[in-house]
Formats: sequence, C-alpha cells, structure tokens
Amino acid sequence: MAIYAIGDVQGCYDELLQLLDKINYKEDRDQLWFTGDLVNRGPKSLHTLRMIHAMGANAVTVLGNHDLHLLATAYDHQKPGKKDTIDDILVAPDREKIFNWLRSMPLMHVDTDLDLVMVHAGLHPDWSIEKAQSLAHEVESVLRSNRHVEFYKHMYGDKPRKWSDKLKSWPRLRYITNIFTRLRYCDKSGATSMGTKCAPGAQPEGLYPWFEIENRQSKHSQIIFGHWSTLALVQDYPFPNVYPLDTGCLWGGRLTAMRIDEKPFRITSITCPETQKPKLPRKKTPR
Repeated sequence: MAIYAIGDVQGCYDELLQLLDKINYKEDRDQLWFTGDLVNRGPKSLHTLRMIHAMGANAVTVLGNHDLHLLATAYDHQKPGKKDTIDDILVAPDREKIFNWLRSMPLMHVDTDLDLVMVHAGLHPDWSIEKAQSLAHEVESVLRSNRHVEFYKHMYGDKPRKWSDKLKSWPRLRYITNIFTRLRYCDKSGATSMGTKCAPGAQPEGLYPWFEIENRQSKHSQIIFGHWSTLALVQDYPFPNVYPLDTGCLWGGRLTAMRIDEKPFRITSITCPETQKPKLPRKKTPR
C-alpha cells in the first residue's frame, strides 16, 4: 500500500489522471490525500468530483475555499463568478449526492500513525493541533447540519483579523474558516492579511508566512497544505515540517504528488498546460 498527498486539482481532471498513471496508483491498494480545492477554474470540475467521490475510503480530502465557494453558490443561489467553471456541477443530476459528500468533508485531517496533519491553507500560530481540531469541528458540525445554508450567507469577508476565544457566532465561524481555507500571511501578533497572495519576499513589511512565526504552536508537527501556488518549488522550500503541495497546475505549473508512507518523502510531478492566466499587477501609466 502506498499513500500519496496531492496538491490542489481545481478541476484539472486530465492532469490528475496523468499524475495517477505516473505514480502507478492502484485503487485496490493505495490511498490518496487531497489538499482541497478539488474544483473551479479548471475545465473538468464535475469529472474530478465524481472520480474522487467514487474512490470512497481510498480518498482523504479536506475542504478548500473553492470547494466552499461551490457549496455557497449552489445553496445560497449566488451567480458563479466570471472565472468560475462550476456551471455543469450546479445542474448535474447527481449534484445533491456530491454536495452532501462535500459537506461531510473535514477542514483538517490528522493521522497519528504517520504523524502528519493536512489542511488546505494553514494553521493560526496560536493554535495547537488539538485546539485546531476542536475549532475545525465547530465549522464542520454547522456544515453537516441544516444551518449550513445560513453559514454561507456569513462565510465571506476578511474580518475579524485577530483570533480571540471570545469570538462568537458567525464572526467566530468565519474566522476559523478563513484560517483553514485562506490563510497565507499574518503579523507577529497573529493578525491575518487575507488579501496578500504574493510569494514570500514580496509581501508588505511586517507580514510573514504563517509557518514562519517563531512561536507557532504547531511548529513541531508535520503539516501538508495547498492553496499557495506561488510557493512553487515544494522540494526547495527551506522551512522544516511544512509541505506545500499546490504547485500551480492551473496556471501552467505542475500537479504534484508526495508519497508520505515512506521517508524521505518522495515528490512526483507532471507539467500542466495553462488553463487560466494569472492576474498580473497593473502597470502604472506614465504621466
């Protein structure tokens, strides 16, 4: 049996098939971990969902921000965004089965045998693994209840920016969700900057990748995550115990798998065609 963690697929179904062929995936023996964002922006999100759903226990998946956006669009009757590629899911005959399955997925996966944690985006520096599990369960319980539609109405937004155990109701659930599915940068106090998406080194002064905060409570845990494609080179990232697996397949980068049941972890990637063009900063017009 082999166990592989795979970075954000985002509807790049053909590339996922190529990657599974390259790692010689066998459905009768192997297990796949997915870092979330199974859907959106790529061309075949429905195919991707159906395949991973059909894997049953062979697939371990955490929810990403695009997966939650799909649910919010479906249940809160929002119009898909201009770059969204989820229309076929919204009208699929098996949509309810797929959505119920997605709503049952966790925000965080902890495997004590492998000594590994998987989330989509990150963990707040002040949260231990045990604390993070407890907070993840708060959101998961709402997603799996009849309150999930109301949750989507309050899910979007970058505030609050700072964590407090005193946070309540929808602001508390929004903050927890943002940490697990959108986090990249925060300052030394733990205040988040959800709108900052650049690669490390280009961020505003005073902001740091969440895993660089010196006294981070989870720094001794091995954490697999996706979401941050500009981190790019998984093998070369210099920080111990963090394994960023989103290598930008959607943008013409790579789709990456990491074998995690053997050490040292082994990386396998395939190159991907550009499905969507990255948004580039506007050039200033000379006066």
